[in-house]
Amino acid sequence: MSDSAIAALNSLLRGTSIDDHEEALKLANSAIKAAKGNPTDLTTAQHTRVVALVKLDRFDDALRAIAEGGAALDKTCVIEKAYALYKTGELEAAEQLLESTRINTRGMKHLAAQVAYRAEKFDKAAELYQEMAENVEDAMYGEENDLRINILATYSQLETQGKGWAVSEEHKKLSRDELEVFETAYNAACGSIAQGDFAKAAFLFKRARDLCEASEDLGEEDKKSELAPIIVQQAYVATKLGNLEDAARFHEEVVLSDISDASTKAIAQSNALILKSESNPFMAQRLAYTLPVVTGNDRLFEEQATIFCRNKYIIELQAQKFAGVKSKTAKVLSKETEPTISSSKCDLGALNAAAASELQTGKAALRRILPLLETRPIDVGLLLTAIQLYIQLQNPAQALNLLEAFFKRLEAATAPGNNADVRFAPGLVALAVALYRQQGRHSAVRSELAKAASHWQSKQKAASNGDSLLREAGIELLRSTHPSDLSTAGEAFTHLVAAQPDDRIATAGLIASFATSDFAKVQPYLGALSPVEKLTAGVDVSALLDAGVAALPVVSHQQQQGKKRAREDDGETTGEQQKQQQQAAKKQRRKRKLPKNYDPTKQPDPERWLPLRDRSSYRPKGRKGKKRAQEATQGGYVKGDEETLELAGGAGSLKVEKANPAGSGGGGSGGGGAKKKKKGKK
Repeated sequence: MSDSAIAALNSLLRGTSIDDHEEALKLANSAIKAAKGNPTDLTTAQHTRVVALVKLDRFDDALRAIAEGGAALDKTCVIEKAYALYKTGELEAAEQLLESTRINTRGMKHLAAQVAYRAEKFDKAAELYQEMAENVEDAMYGEENDLRINILATYSQLETQGKGWAVSEEHKKLSRDELEVFETAYNAACGSIAQGDFAKAAFLFKRARDLCEASEDLGEEDKKSELAPIIVQQAYVATKLGNLEDAARFHEEVVLSDISDASTKAIAQSNALILKSESNPFMAQRLAYTLPVVTGNDRLFEEQATIFCRNKYIIELQAQKFAGVKSKTAKVLSKETEPTISSSKCDLGALNAAAASELQTGKAALRRILPLLETRPIDVGLLLTAIQLYIQLQNPAQALNLLEAFFKRLEAATAPGNNADVRFAPGLVALAVALYRQQGRHSAVRSELAKAASHWQSKQKAASNGDSLLREAGIELLRSTHPSDLSTAGEAFTHLVAAQPDDRIATAGLIASFATSDFAKVQPYLGALSPVEKLTAGVDVSALLDAGVAALPVVSHQQQQGKKRAREDDGETTGEQQKQQQQAAKKQRRKRKLPKNYDPTKQPDPERWLPLRDRSSYRPKGRKGKKRAQEATQGGYVKGDEETLELAGGAGSLKVEKANPAGSGGGGSGGGGAKKKKKGKK
């Protein structure tokens, strides 16, 4: 019986193809029982059982089978064990196992690249894939297409991580053949998303969808499985472009049951909630708690998890859950002991500020955010939020003060860490340069860029995320005439040329920096630039000299007033005519206008500038004339009958106004006893 079981297994293994893995597992179990006394046959049967379990996606059972087989089987099933560890999410163990075997086969390189990709070590994955793409001698048929698909996916992830500098421009270019395959078009679209080019991403996703729907190699079920993530990405891009109607239509086309990947399904549900929150944030906030938590090998990448978490916080803010968002984000941020510019932590800082200010803006928000900045002085997200609020209030000076204070804190820090990288982060340096330029502080701009360039040149890597800053710093410093600025620019361009010899901008900058100070340094690079003869080919120098220097026409004052001048038919003007035109163009003094009936022999009235009532010739209307006007002043003394009173003791006499009889109307008071004058008939 034992011989028959082993013979059946050997017959199965000699088959050209094995599709029934359940049958292979059944025969392998029978052979293991029958071959206990034969180590060679036992190892073969155990190996077959492990392969069958891996093919059936029973990875936990495969790991247990390898552990039961002992050291001999463990040594034989290295790639199967590493793959099972990879599929169960134990990436670190899988990486260590592969490194212990020195990754000496092409299959191991493929697996090592997949493990590195899933562990988000995309630079290592790109290196392995590129190495296999260049070594085509032992490549299998059709492997080249799969490698190109995986390489583009790796490049897209590097762009997402902000490491686009690690990929050369030559490798980023797509050929026409690559746009004829929906997988490469899809990966290229993901790279466009990472670069922020959503219009290009929308075009490439549509291209990928059309190619997938027209594919004859895929069945209906496979098409549905492949189309689902493409449609999810189309909805995301439409949302970013502001086409909410198209985004809602794409979400309606998504069938969750067609999505086999758990992470893609969770992302589709989360993105749909964002649109729902626009109409009913409270319902969206309740549905957000029902989203599945993805674990294991299907878990989200760090960037995806960051966006996933951020969406939940935004929905809670829209539902007025300010206290909850503030406490959750503050708890995560309190664990940070060093400054960081990672998008996940910066987003949390901004969300914490939004929750603390209760979605207010302007001065009301600053009154609540600035005290938080004192308690968390290294929170970059909170700092940028405060700076943005100051800029919206048109107070860039105070925004610059906050940024400079942050820079001083980082420079004064003595603890080792990434303080210097954060201090000279390209984004923060660009913000400082923009604020300096707004205030016209060009010397401060050059000083800031020179310090940043010096920092990134000290990095050991040939290329880094500071290369873009080095290029801009070198271009800005070239505008200066100071020798030290030109020397710093030359060092920056030298670093860039060493990292990317094909960079023509860096080469031209290096030549311009040292052309006047050290010609020996630039001489080897002169051949890389286009010769002057090629640039000036087709330019008629004589015609340019004859034409002269173009200048804008000068508009005279009379022409501005709408007056036209006659011109000579031949267009020539003599020297005398030019003088006449210049004299006519001069502004003439306008003659003074004199009053009507003006007689220059008569002396003008000296009181002509006084009001009429203040002139000596003024006579008010009425019988009593000026006397009446003087006596009619309200509150003044009214002259009437007088009487003399003798003072006691012979001290003299005093003249006083005689009192009116009782009942008579006096002064201006209209007493009740006053007689009313009857109106006469007209």
